[in-house]
Amino acid sequence: MKKSLVALAALAVAGVASAQSSVTLFGVVDAAVSGVSNKSDNISFPTLANPFYVDSVKTSRTELRNSGYNSSRLGFRGTEDLGGGLAASFWLEAPISNDNGQEGIATFARRSTVSLSGGFGEIRLGRDYTPTFWNDTVFDPFGTNGVGTNLISTANSSFGAWNGGATTSVPGITNVTGSNYVLASNTVGYFLPPNLGGFYGQVMYGFHERTKYDPGAATPDVLNSQRTGRYVGGRFGYANGPLDVAASYGQSTIGDDFFDGITTKVKTFNLGASYDFGVVKLFGEYSKAKNEVDNEAIFFTPTTDIDLKGYLIGATVPVGPGLIRVAYSAVKYDLNVPATLFGTIDDPKANKFAIGYVHNLSKRTALYATVARIRNKNGAGLTVGGPSFVTSFGGSAFQPKTSTGYDFGIRHAF
Repeated sequence: MKKSLVALAALAVAGVASAQSSVTLFGVVDAAVSGVSNKSDNISFPTLANPFYVDSVKTSRTELRNSGYNSSRLGFRGTEDLGGGLAASFWLEAPISNDNGQEGIATFARRSTVSLSGGFGEIRLGRDYTPTFWNDTVFDPFGTNGVGTNLISTANSSFGAWNGGATTSVPGITNVTGSNYVLASNTVGYFLPPNLGGFYGQVMYGFHERTKYDPGAATPDVLNSQRTGRYVGGRFGYANGPLDVAASYGQSTIGDDFFDGITTKVKTFNLGASYDFGVVKLFGEYSKAKNEVDNEAIFFTPTTDIDLKGYLIGATVPVGPGLIRVAYSAVKYDLNVPATLFGTIDDPKANKFAIGYVHNLSKRTALYATVARIRNKNGAGLTVGGPSFVTSFGGSAFQPKTSTGYDFGIRHAF
């Protein structure tokens, strides 16, 4: 019975391969020993009633992680030549957790698209990376992986999360809803053709796939059920020789209250660039995101929007078969809280420095090491990963201060 099933599977694969011009199996297996230490400072005053007063509390963890240098993945992609310059393609890519084997090809959450391309460009449908995420990762020397990931990426990951959240019911399976920051589901995208003298670009629209009721009064009174999940964005740039520069804008609906006429959106703009001098490659990015609440009700309570601004500067330096990577990034939240008789409230902010080295043993295999440190101020609580900050202990209140981490690992691509 088992041999028959294997034979049928082999015939199925052969049938698929014969219908395609090319089918490729590809992947990355990346594992690292990682350590993180997060420190919180006491912001309370010592009193006789507080016998457990301490200046600070640390949480730390050492673990084996995946995706410290490149994201671990397993994928299949293929292209069929339709003639006349047309081609049909598919791309199915799954995240894998090779450190514990908990996650494999149970979801193609990293990308699952089918497309048609030609002289006009490419039309792509499915789950794909958003235009606004590309600048965060392309112009980051650490590629938004591991403890070196820039703070723009770290901060926006939670800043753009859907209100109320959304999780899968299966433990260990990557959540494919809940945020349009990195990827968006149910999208239609268009990409410019690659022969425009260095100019490139894309636009994307993601359906929220919510049920519409007529009359509107029949709509269930459930928060975040009518418009949440919609995404629209675009990215345009120029790459020629050592220069690459791109700007992007995206708008993600992260919350709604149908009967109160409230819609919450995150609007993101970023501009990134890199220039390769040969002996060093420089990177830079500026980003601004706004958490904006639109209220269409006649009578409403004024709401306060929140801004998130950030920047990144970095470099890579080739050294023989290796590469030195370094980056500094910073973010600041503008809470837009008006001043009172007691003064103004200091806005949360954080900065991060990361440095690392990659040693290429071959084109597919590399050893790497990265260390990074974040400094939080005024209530910001960004981390390089690991356990949460302690915010209360022994009757005292604590505020996030620093987060320090390292990765030592190996990456193999196939």
